[in-house]
Amino acid sequence: MTVQDLTARLPEPAALRTACRAFGVLDAVFDIEYAKHHFTAGWREGTDLAHMDNGGGDHWDIVFEPTGVFLYGFDHESEATPWRDEPRAHWPGLLDGLPASLAHWAEEEAFLFNGFFDATVCIWRETGDTAWHCGPVEFDGDASSDDGSGWLFNAVVEGSVHSYLDHAEYYFEREIDGDAVRAILAGEALTAELVRALNTDADFTKVAKVASLAGYPVSG
Repeated sequence: MTVQDLTARLPEPAALRTACRAFGVLDAVFDIEYAKHHFTAGWREGTDLAHMDNGGGDHWDIVFEPTGVFLYGFDHESEATPWRDEPRAHWPGLLDGLPASLAHWAEEEAFLFNGFFDATVCIWRETGDTAWHCGPVEFDGDASSDDGSGWLFNAVVEGSVHSYLDHAEYYFEREIDGDAVRAILAGEALTAELVRALNTDADFTKVAKVASLAGYPVSG
């Protein structure tokens, strides 16, 4: 799977934001310190940020701002890694066509590693547009042609109970209450009872703080 496939699969920005926020809250219920997904409302003025880091060198960020949405990911084992060359260079076409209104995010200091924007996947959508866009990247089409688009983003793109459980039961190595996950994905207010149904060891006060920072409703 490559960036063209992901571009065709991405949901509307509002649905993507909802899934990213819910995943960030859910992960915090199981392990605040080592959560894989994070969501910060108001990361910059008027701008929200969804972030994923698997602790193994792979990550993604999705910026939701008034002018649009900017999404990128980095798969360190992909053939599209900038580290294939010295000096580092993006896969041909990766950032071609990136509109001026969103181009500054490819230069955002928070997204740079040693002064370079490490990315194997990049997609964008300006506010008012009806489709997602990516640069004219090309791959050979064989089994090794993979920029990380699939496994990096599959869970939040689907945004379902099944996709969250598939991620979390593997990542946190435990069985998880699907009905409680469904409640969070539906945006129900976070309560002590709901947190307890997911993880009896969780500290509701700490999880509630993470949820509030994500802009997720909290009750109690």
